[in-house]
Amino acid sequence: MRFPDYHGGSIVNLMASLTEALGGSAPPAYAPLRDIDTTTWRTSRNVVLLVLDGLGDGFVRGSAGALARHRAGRLTSVFPSTTATAITTFLTGLAPQQHGLTGWHMYFRELGSVLAVLPFVTRAGGAALGKTIDVAELLGAAPLSARLPVRMHVVSPRRIIHSDFNVAHTDGARRHGYDTLKDMFQTLAQLVGQAGAGRQYLYAYWSELDRLAHDYGIGSAAVASHFAELDEAFGHFLRRIEGTDTTVVVTGDHGFIDTDPEHLIELDAHPRLAQMLLLPLCGERRVAYCYVQPGQGAEFADYVASELSDCAECHASATLIDQGRFGLGTPHPRLVERIGHYTLIMKDRFVIKDWLAGERRHLHVGVHGGTSEAEMYVPLIAAQV
Repeated sequence: MRFPDYHGGSIVNLMASLTEALGGSAPPAYAPLRDIDTTTWRTSRNVVLLVLDGLGDGFVRGSAGALARHRAGRLTSVFPSTTATAITTFLTGLAPQQHGLTGWHMYFRELGSVLAVLPFVTRAGGAALGKTIDVAELLGAAPLSARLPVRMHVVSPRRIIHSDFNVAHTDGARRHGYDTLKDMFQTLAQLVGQAGAGRQYLYAYWSELDRLAHDYGIGSAAVASHFAELDEAFGHFLRRIEGTDTTVVVTGDHGFIDTDPEHLIELDAHPRLAQMLLLPLCGERRVAYCYVQPGQGAEFADYVASELSDCAECHASATLIDQGRFGLGTPHPRLVERIGHYTLIMKDRFVIKDWLAGERRHLHVGVHGGTSEAEMYVPLIAAQV
């Protein structure tokens, strides 16, 4: 198992380095990146962070294009290694220990409901809550844009640029939506080339690699073809902005592994285990938070040990905080209640899933969130132009 290296080798430390380079104040618990020269980052007129959702380090190391040529090393993601936790880290500069977002599905005790965090809808029924709840106040983590003394731009797909999640985490930044890969790089090039703009920070997010990997697998021809398109577009972007005094940093939020139906554990097949749960499974298919009925904790752990020991490791969730899996320093005041009583960390290529009434049953071929090397390590790519 691989866990985040919050002492200088994670995406949290990348954000500490970027924050300091831009003249902001990074959280004291997290040091800047170790063994990475960020001198030019501190003086560049433009600093661009491009996050390619689902881009694992192994994928880049196996290529020979522009991304690989500018690879400076590798970083760990956060725990769990998934978009909801990692993107919140990119937008706040905080680890899950502080920002408190712990996976795709989360139980919010203050709402009495399990939500899908990124679209900010209830898991049961998909009800949107953004019009009735102050999402920024509920989530509570101050956006990085509030701590930077430079102008910040956020470049994200048009369908999500003004989502409740994005708005809550980008207050004070200028938001720009796009529709295609070409549009994204064109928007970035235009922002970088603005005359008299002063020093600025550009955060951009691309999600298509992640979608294709979920649908077809990280080893699929569809993913390979799209990565080649991404790589070519990135190289063209660097040539286009040459001479603009820009630092371009590229990384991923997590990597992927592929799974199959033989490695899917469904709670339908384990009714005794399901009956011990107070709530639906939360978190991820690869890291599931389990809320257990009072007095049944020992029975729950014994069942996992006897029936699922080949598939999952069962941890008392509070010990994962004590071990620093979510980060360093003082935890978010609601972190304990957001990770259940027990956490199942899936082994090998196994995933675990339950289904609520009305949910469409489907299998993701590519999965993430776990602690394998392929899921946890992302590339650090840096170019100065």
